[in-house]
Amino acid sequence: MRVVVWLVEGTWPACVDAVRTHAPRATEVVLLHVSEPGVPGLAHGAFAGLLGRGHAERDPGNRLEDLGARSAARLLDAAAERLGRPCTRQERAGRTEREVVAAAEGADLLVVARDGDRARLGPHSLGRAGRFVVDHAPCPVLLIWPEATPAVTTIPPPPAHSPDPPHHPRPPHS
Repeated sequence: MRVVVWLVEGTWPACVDAVRTHAPRATEVVLLHVSEPGVPGLAHGAFAGLLGRGHAERDPGNRLEDLGARSAARLLDAAAERLGRPCTRQERAGRTEREVVAAAEGADLLVVARDGDRARLGPHSLGRAGRFVVDHAPCPVLLIWPEATPAVTTIPPPPAHSPDPPHHPRPPHS
């Protein structure tokens, strides 16, 4: 069994704990972190536009790339330590949601934390990236709450005058 665990700052511990709880010990675990290249690229462009291209040693984009790589390595190291069993660490760069889906190809399970509004149950508990991954994953997905699951009472009430859904027709009038 191969399990890919999508690690995101702030929610990764819950994903690792889910693997520790639900995946057999012999599972091949891949810890995945994805970096978006946009911020360093913007810094490179702004610096080049203001001061020209001849000052690479002062380019803030290089510094941001280095900081991002070190941060990702620390996160992957912390996740591997928390997991407490052999695993593969994978760092990717690109559009996060697309990289996660690509990394899950051939996996038996993808572990994903909710990345939207986590104060209430419902579809808004998935952000843009999480929704894309859940909708396009090429394998089963274990979707977890990174904190305590909100109460069922957080589900919004139905609209006051909503028609019955098509699969629940009204009984005939007598």
